[in-house]
Amino acid sequence: MDSGDIVGTGDYDVETKREKLKSLLSQLLADPILADVPKSPTLSDVVTLVSLEKGSAMRLSIVKLDGSSLDVAVMNSATLKDLKLLIKKKVNEMEQANMGHRHISWKHVWSNFCLSWNNEKFLDDDAVLQDVGIRNNSQIAFVPYVTKKGPGRHSKRKKHRLFRSLHKTC
Repeated sequence: MDSGDIVGTGDYDVETKREKLKSLLSQLLADPILADVPKSPTLSDVVTLVSLEKGSAMRLSIVKLDGSSLDVAVMNSATLKDLKLLIKKKVNEMEQANMGHRHISWKHVWSNFCLSWNNEKFLDDDAVLQDVGIRNNSQIAFVPYVTKKGPGRHSKRKKHRLFRSLHKTC
C-alpha cells in the first residue's frame, strides 16, 4: 500500500463524517425547540442564543412599517449599530429565502428611517441599547427619519413632497 491510498481513504472518512454531521445538524434544527436557531448558524448566532438563555442577552421585536415584525437576539452590551447590522443580516436572510437575491439599499433605509422605542428616535449609532432603556422583549419600531434643517427650511420629507408636487404640475 502506498501513501496515496491512505490519503484517499482519509478523505473519504472526512467526507462521510461531514455528511453525517450535516444530516444530524439538520435533524436537530428541525426540532421545534430549536426553532429560533438560524438554518445555517454562525458561532456568533450560537453564542448569542446561549447568552439569551443565561440572561446576558435580550430578545427584541422589530416592528416594520407594514406592521409585521421580526425577532432578533442581541447581547446586553449591544449598541444601536450592532442592532442595525443584525436587522440587515436578518432581513437579507429572509429576502434570500423568500425571493432569491434582492438588493436592499441599507444606506437609503437608514437615511430615511430610524428605530424608535417608547416614542424616542435613536440617532446615535454608538448608544448602548440598555443605557437608553431597552430591555428583554422590548418592541422597537421603524419610523420615518425627519429632521429639521433649521428655521424656515423644509425637512427632507417635506422637500421631497414639494418637488414631487412640482413635477405633477409641469
